[in-house]
Amino acid sequence: MFSRYLHKTLVTLSLSAVSATAVADSEWQSAMTGADWDGSIGAGAFYAPDYLGSDDYETHALPNINLRYGERFYLNIRDGLGWNLLNQNDWQLSTFLGYVGGRDNEGDIEALDEVDSGAALGLRLRYQAGPFDHSASVRTPVTGDVDGYQIKLRSSWRTPVSDNLSLSVGPGLTYSSKQWTEDLFNISAVESARSGLPRFSADSGYLRARLGGALTYRMTPSWSLTGLAGVAYLTGEAEDSPIVDDVGNATQAFGGALINYRF
Repeated sequence: MFSRYLHKTLVTLSLSAVSATAVADSEWQSAMTGADWDGSIGAGAFYAPDYLGSDDYETHALPNINLRYGERFYLNIRDGLGWNLLNQNDWQLSTFLGYVGGRDNEGDIEALDEVDSGAALGLRLRYQAGPFDHSASVRTPVTGDVDGYQIKLRSSWRTPVSDNLSLSVGPGLTYSSKQWTEDLFNISAVESARSGLPRFSADSGYLRARLGGALTYRMTPSWSLTGLAGVAYLTGEAEDSPIVDDVGNATQAFGGALINYRF
C-alpha cells in the first residue's frame, strides 16, 4: 500500500548517504557535522488512488521532509537525496537517488503479481528565477521490479495572495519507457487466467500529464499549513491496459493537507 511505499522511501533516503564517489562521501560527512542546515519537516494526510491507475482511493498519513545543506545537498520526499554538481546563478545540475513506487495488489488486481518498489539513480537540471521553478530529470531504477527509464518535466509558479498566504500552481509531464510500462501494466497469460482480466502487452511507453496546486498559510515565522490538490491523466499504453481500462481509471486525482515546521 501507499503508506508502506512511503516508509520504504524514507528508509531508502536515510540509507543513501553513502555516495558513489569518495568526494561526495567526504562532503556529506562534513555536512552532517556542520550547522548550515535549512529546511522544514512536517506531517499530514494525503488522499490518492491506492495504486497507479486505480479508481479506488485511500487516505494515508504523509510525512514531509525538505532539507538543504548549503548549496551542495538536498533531501526531500519528491526529489530524493541530491548532490548539486553545479549551482550557479539560477541554474542547478544535480545527481540524485530517489524512489520508484511498486504495487501491492489488492481488490480488483489482487490476482496479479506484486511489483516491488526500489531505488533509482538520476540526473536533474533545474532553473529558478523569481516566482518560476522549472526542472527536467531522467532516472533509471537500480533495485526493485521496475526497469527502463523515466523522464520528468515540471514547472511551477508561486505568488503571494496576502501577507501570510501564498499560492503555487503548475503542470508536469512524465514519460515512462516501454520497459517501465511493461513492468507496471502488462498482464501475462498466467495472470490473465488467475484474474479474469484479458492478457496485455505494452507496445511502447506512455505519458502522464499532471496539473497541481498548493495554498500555504504561514501561521508563525516557523509554522505553516499547506493544502494541496491536483489531477493527473494516464495516456497511451497505460490507459489501454486492463489494469486501468477495465478495473481502474486513467484520471487520477489527489489532495491533502500538511503542517510544517521551518528552521
